[in-house]
Amino acid sequence: MNNMIIYLATLFFFQTLFGCADAVVVSPPMDIYPDKEKPVLTDQELMDSVQMQTFKYFWDYGHPVSGLSRERSNGDDEIVTSGGSGFGIMAIIVGVERGYISRDEGVNRLNKMYEFLKNADQFHGAFSHWLNGSTGKIKPFSEKDNGGDLVETAFLIEGIITSRNYFSGTSANEVKLRGLATELWEGVDWDWYRNGNDYLLWHWSPNYNFDMNMPLRGFNETQITYLLAVASPTHNVAPSVYTTGWVNGASNYEQSLTKDTAKPLFWAHYSYIGLDPKFTDGTSSKTYHTLFRERTLENRNWCVKQSNKFPYYGENQWGLTASDDPFVGYMAHEPTSTGDNGTISPTAALSSIVYTPEESLSAMRYFYEEHPKLWGAYGFKDAYNLSSGDWYAESFLAIDQGPIITMIENYRTGLLWKYFMMDPDIQNGISQLGWNVE
Repeated sequence: MNNMIIYLATLFFFQTLFGCADAVVVSPPMDIYPDKEKPVLTDQELMDSVQMQTFKYFWDYGHPVSGLSRERSNGDDEIVTSGGSGFGIMAIIVGVERGYISRDEGVNRLNKMYEFLKNADQFHGAFSHWLNGSTGKIKPFSEKDNGGDLVETAFLIEGIITSRNYFSGTSANEVKLRGLATELWEGVDWDWYRNGNDYLLWHWSPNYNFDMNMPLRGFNETQITYLLAVASPTHNVAPSVYTTGWVNGASNYEQSLTKDTAKPLFWAHYSYIGLDPKFTDGTSSKTYHTLFRERTLENRNWCVKQSNKFPYYGENQWGLTASDDPFVGYMAHEPTSTGDNGTISPTAALSSIVYTPEESLSAMRYFYEEHPKLWGAYGFKDAYNLSSGDWYAESFLAIDQGPIITMIENYRTGLLWKYFMMDPDIQNGISQLGWNVE
């Protein structure tokens, strides 16, 4: 009991200092306590601990020159990621709202990021998947992926738009932030990425043009891209592009969310950190939120049923999505015989908390209390697999940490949904698309 009192007192003390210090001090891993002394956290305390620790990835580990989010913790420290930085922007908003940092600190960091992006390599207003965090020059993701990445740009803009609504103050710095945010948002030429087609294309390269030829067709993680393309006040596309490219453009009907296809769970996360999924678009009578709940439960149920193959799987150990992997390096894990090799990714269950709060909280508690090796400097590590040995990833990835802190916040307060959905441009785009928002 004494340890518990000391822990909570220390936690409260450091929380009062967050507004005047860059470093975030959070709860320690559970295994520092003798078994009988382990503090039992309430659900609110548990979510506090996870959010606070995960915040450190984007604040303490943000690139020192650009402030953008590094791709991963165990790679080239110069590589920052555009999409992950969009999640990082929203994580900083959470940090301000919860008092981890001061409002001025958050504004200053974002202005630093936006000024850097303004001068970084752009390709018809879109950003590359990876950038050099010191120079702003492109870091090719692959040979032909050395130009604009419209989807990663969409995740970035999702955060930028959210920030210009949250930081609505009259101070010079907040006015500056909104101006930079608007400039970056309005600079993206979404229409260019049609290449004359009735759908959007993922990539454009100054060397290879549209050679990668990856149409954005549903269903996957890219729905936000179409909303932004329609909503753009400067370079928009017609709403019919969404219908032909997304609604009617699925290359395989089995990909539709209306079918029983519990694919990698990041499909239910990336586009919906800002975009509130409680809407319908005519493809189903159910909201996307309801459909994602069904697909998340399918993902969980698969893991429960696979416990005969992977004995550590179960009601509290579940979640298949893209993450680091002990066998192939990185893999989009999913509930299929070929897509599941025994690797559980905490971000899958935790970022689904808005859809399956009871199940996700139970998994969060189990990961936190029973897997001390899974807890590290920036929250939960990327993955674990106990099928052949005792493998825990040493890595943290921006695109996996970001949805954890932000979706927990959306579950608790709806913060990011509120400030993205209130944007006049976004409201106009939703209206043009004819979506029915609850």
